[in-house]
Amino acid sequence: MKTRKSITKRFKITKTGKILRRATGQNHFQAKKSGKRIRQSRKWLLASKPLAKKIKKMIR
Repeated sequence: MKTRKSITKRFKITKTGKILRRATGQNHFQAKKSGKRIRQSRKWLLASKPLAKKIKKMIR
């Protein structure tokens, strides 16, 4: 099975096998969001287990 290149660019895998994703809502409408909320959404977040399972299938 081929690797989905778009998925590998959007997600990171940790050494323990966990999947990291970016926070949503970063493209536009940031004027109404607080600075704290914008700064916090720059971080990588842990993907949920069901989502992580799907992503691992597409990566490998």
